[in-house]
Amino acid sequence: MTLPDTPLPAAWNPMAPLSVNDPVTPLTHWKLSRALAAPEVCLQALMTGAVAQPLPDLVENAQCGIADQVLLSGVSGARLDPLNTRCQTALRMAMWLQHGAQPAAENHFGQRIARVNHISSYSCRPIRTPRGTGARMSTHARAEAVDVAGFVLADGTRISLLESWGEDGPAGAFLADVRNAACTWFRLTLGPSFNRLHADHFHLQHRGSGLCR
Repeated sequence: MTLPDTPLPAAWNPMAPLSVNDPVTPLTHWKLSRALAAPEVCLQALMTGAVAQPLPDLVENAQCGIADQVLLSGVSGARLDPLNTRCQTALRMAMWLQHGAQPAAENHFGQRIARVNHISSYSCRPIRTPRGTGARMSTHARAEAVDVAGFVLADGTRISLLESWGEDGPAGAFLADVRNAACTWFRLTLGPSFNRLHADHFHLQHRGSGLCR
């Protein structure tokens, strides 16, 4: 058991809760898994690195709704259009921005992301496939995923997947690093390399098989 006056930094202290802004250590993913498993702990962790408002659960029908709902409007210093989603999806997004996307922007452009452009998180609909609408419901029907279309940097530069994915130069390299980082913090990541339905966005999912495309 760790004493309250331990000299361990919080990021290395197994008794300290997850903070989005703490550096990544071997304990980080363990702390994240604990936060994702408990709504109150998830919200506490989310508030350390995001601008979010807790909302009552949404129940649209037997197949669609948002448990542990939050209204997310900022992540790791970046703004976004207010997004209704699950706390768990939002927390994964905060960890991805803080420890993946923002460092990638600083590395490639020498500046931070000011805005994240998203398509949606919650949508009560069946899954979409290249052959048409599938038989099962999309993970968006439970706000288990968020679709991100691009970013705006601090100087106003806009970077979109549709225009810059796979191109030579810093924008293409930045998006590749951002996708790779998403694979660390989400359980399923799909982008333009997966199929044409994802040509203009990253599908970032809270639950999944670990697929990274």
